[in-house]
Amino acid sequence: MSTAPGPYASGRDRDRDEEGRARNQRPRDGLGRPLPYGADGVARQPEGVVRAPEESVSEAQALLDAGRPFHAHEVFEDAWKSGPETERDLWKGLAQLAVGLTHAARGNTKGGARLLLRGAGAVEHWRGSGPERPERPYGIDLAEVIRWAGALAELLEREETAVDAGAHAPRLRGGAER
Repeated sequence: MSTAPGPYASGRDRDRDEEGRARNQRPRDGLGRPLPYGADGVARQPEGVVRAPEESVSEAQALLDAGRPFHAHEVFEDAWKSGPETERDLWKGLAQLAVGLTHAARGNTKGGARLLLRGAGAVEHWRGSGPERPERPYGIDLAEVIRWAGALAELLEREETAVDAGAHAPRLRGGAER
């Protein structure tokens, strides 16, 4: 049985991790789109990394600034899967925002706008669902992130054209980083 991935790999021939789960090792571009086998892609974002929340925010911001929202989504997904249950909706909403920006940059303006609004709604719901919820968890300016998502969704619906992901990246901590 061959272990090399190929364009027509069967279930038995697929790339597997140590636990036997399928992994697609096909190279990808900066927006996470698959490239042909053998093509030069960007480095994959490692999955399943447990980071301190502040580190997740900083790493995601760096990826967003670099025009790699697909990879920022992976960082947020790791935070939602490894963080406390009380924060899962926050991180999931941020991951949806990153995926929305990914779709917007790929030219899927309708899907991007929907995901941006869904992610903003999740973040807003998390923010308002408990009196103990800080206004700026881990320095994230939630009000600004929600405003950014709404403005970008409006732009996508009006212009119906792909955006530059780096140029339209949110400022997670307000104007403090770039």
